[in-house]
Amino acid sequence: MFETKLCQLLNIEYPILQGGMAWVATAELAAAVSKAGGLGVIGAGHMPPDALQNEIRQVKELTAKPFGVNIMLRSPFVKEVMQVVVDERVPVVTTGAGNPGEYIPTLKSIGTKVIPVVASVALAKRLERVGVDAVIAEGMESGGHVGMVTTMALVPQVVDAVSVPVIAAGGIGDARGVIAALTLGAQGVQLGTLFAASKECTAHGNYKEAILKAKERSTIVTGISTGHPVRVIANKLTREFEELERQGASAEELDRLGAGKLQAAVCNGDTEYGSVMVGQVAGMINDIRPVDDIVQDIVQNVPKIIADLNRLVGR
Repeated sequence: MFETKLCQLLNIEYPILQGGMAWVATAELAAAVSKAGGLGVIGAGHMPPDALQNEIRQVKELTAKPFGVNIMLRSPFVKEVMQVVVDERVPVVTTGAGNPGEYIPTLKSIGTKVIPVVASVALAKRLERVGVDAVIAEGMESGGHVGMVTTMALVPQVVDAVSVPVIAAGGIGDARGVIAALTLGAQGVQLGTLFAASKECTAHGNYKEAILKAKERSTIVTGISTGHPVRVIANKLTREFEELERQGASAEELDRLGAGKLQAAVCNGDTEYGSVMVGQVAGMINDIRPVDDIVQDIVQNVPKIIADLNRLVGR
């Protein structure tokens, strides 16, 4: 049985969360992951409240299992979106880009579990003090907005620093990565790019094809000079972005260049001038599979890998 304390906390079968990727993590994908035994998560991104409400209700029509919503705390609609989450009694909220402390009392009053994404030990400790239920320690191998510490280094330090469950994210693409995360002390994993390359994901075919073509060095991190680093597949957009950074462009100029580019890649299939936010794990992905196959491949291989390790240690 592949089960940890996280499964009991979130009422899920397997300790596998799907990353709340804006534009990628729609109701269809979230429902599929929840039905497969993990926790599917809608990526709210900059969604207006009515759009998010529609996504939430669609998930409820597709499955009765627990699911979550990822909320970017810098969204211009954050207060309205939080109200939708409360009104719809969403079981789990994951957050990014800020401190969810002001919303925790209301969310807890309806039984919602609050799990922020952290990229540092200091932030994990601060958020534990405001009452979060768990934290997602996300290494810089992840796609999208990242910190500057690797998963291998970040996860055990966060585990040692907090008492709440820690979920590992970044660079995890199969059962081997899951076992590594558990060995580091994590109670579960969050997978993003792997689920983006699934049949149920509604992202444009070009976006998925870019994942399949990616190698271990296909992604780069842009935006370091702005203080908001982002991991994406290198393309014409990133080359223009890097050139502007070299010229000392302001954060406002760089933000204007990047505006709308993620949607262009995910929804319109523009993988040359769009922002193809995927993690380094893309180099491990060679086909588009159903979500249930992805989850079961991990679940079935975890005990096999543990058995191999036991034999190795027993020598």
